[in-house]
Amino acid sequence: MEKKIDLSQTVFQLTQAYPELIEILAALGFSEIQKKAVRLSVGKLMTLPKGCAMKGIALDNVVKTLQDHGFEVVGDETPTAENSPKAQPETSTDEATQKIKSLLKRLNDGETLESVRADFVKDFSGVPATEIMKAEQELIGEGQAVKEVKKLCDVHSALFHSRPDNGFHHGLHHDQETMMVGQAAENKDKTNQLRAVDGHPLQTFYRENEAIVKALDKVEEDLKNQGDVVASLRAAAGLVIHYAKKGDLIYPLLNTKYGIYGPSQVMWTIDDEIRAEISTLLKQADNPDDDWQRRAGTVVERAREMTFKENRILFPVCAANLSDDDWRQIYVDNKAYDVCLGVAPQPWQSGEGLLEEQKQCNCQQETNVTGELRVNMPGGTLTLSQLTALLDTLPLEVTFVDADNINRYFNQPFAPKAFKRPLAALGREVFSCHPPKIEPMVRAIIQELREGKRDSVPVWMEKNGRATLVTYRAVRDAEGRYVGTMETVQDMEEARRHFSR
Repeated sequence: MEKKIDLSQTVFQLTQAYPELIEILAALGFSEIQKKAVRLSVGKLMTLPKGCAMKGIALDNVVKTLQDHGFEVVGDETPTAENSPKAQPETSTDEATQKIKSLLKRLNDGETLESVRADFVKDFSGVPATEIMKAEQELIGEGQAVKEVKKLCDVHSALFHSRPDNGFHHGLHHDQETMMVGQAAENKDKTNQLRAVDGHPLQTFYRENEAIVKALDKVEEDLKNQGDVVASLRAAAGLVIHYAKKGDLIYPLLNTKYGIYGPSQVMWTIDDEIRAEISTLLKQADNPDDDWQRRAGTVVERAREMTFKENRILFPVCAANLSDDDWRQIYVDNKAYDVCLGVAPQPWQSGEGLLEEQKQCNCQQETNVTGELRVNMPGGTLTLSQLTALLDTLPLEVTFVDADNINRYFNQPFAPKAFKRPLAALGREVFSCHPPKIEPMVRAIIQELREGKRDSVPVWMEKNGRATLVTYRAVRDAEGRYVGTMETVQDMEEARRHFSR
């Protein structure tokens, strides 16, 4: 019987028909397909072309591999518009930007890092971080795969590790001021000015990077001296809090408000890879063999390199673009996160002022609605304060996204949230709040809910070591019209323990 793969069918349908596809696709890079829960949830929404676009895997290679295994592949092989590269921005005429793009493309074409480095040192004595971001964005806009730009991100930051003698090093000086070499004078001054303000979020981010570097140093020391690498890596894993704050508070803001989408497309992806590899290594820590230690050394080097990119590129870009109001909101939202590697944020007078304003606003709102404003619903009537308290008491994290895909509401449960929801994300498109590898899945889920193909999509996962159920539900009015999507996050650890007795 002829085996036929229709690319318009979902991964779930294909693996149901041909179970052997699970191992074939896993070997191609779709490792999560081996999890039954993933096939039963995301797999029912994802086609192979969409999956390739999400993972950065060449569809042609997948098709050839399937053919080599005796499958006939049919169907539309064109990725959907939602996974296509962003529209090309206007091409910059800036000579420095064009030169940087040329260097990055040469690296991508296979030229050695050493030869490109030599030309870089010859042509550039100081390059503003904004030029680096502009080059990355134009590459993405011209259709360069994010996966390739991500590789270049690992390489091009090394170009900026130059010493005055034109040598290069791969470590990170503990003196963070050296990270500012090569920035435009005004950008350097602005960055240093904000870093000097006690309690300013930028100061906190730099302090966290100093703690991250010290933790990574300890891992490297234990790797070299046969120390307790597992313990030091577990301690260094605290950097995930720093990464979470970048993903929630910085990347989406640069993307949606300032049109700087390079970091969200590239650096966010690398953050996720580092975080995932550290988690995997700790799960395999019972057998820290030579391969495990090699991988630990690699991920430590990548994490160290990320601190350099942040200090030298990302944070100066933030200093040059973010407004005072942006920083104040970041300060307020930052309070919802755990302390990263012992770096407790100091009070910042301006940020505390906004926090007090928001508290006063809430108190005034409650006073105004008492005995006055009531919400009339078919099932009863509640004051606004009662409705708010009721939603916050639910043992769920609730998000409502309207029909235009805009974040409109987050409840504020009394227990710590598994997924932080900064208030600054309200009014933004929901897709900007997800890392690149997740965005296509979220788009697909919401589209199916909107079209009525599904009413809910459950996604089971482990979050912070606890069984967690994330459910997306279509919200429809009395006439059945789609008015938005509700996402709920529910801790299921107690249920797992109950039913495992």
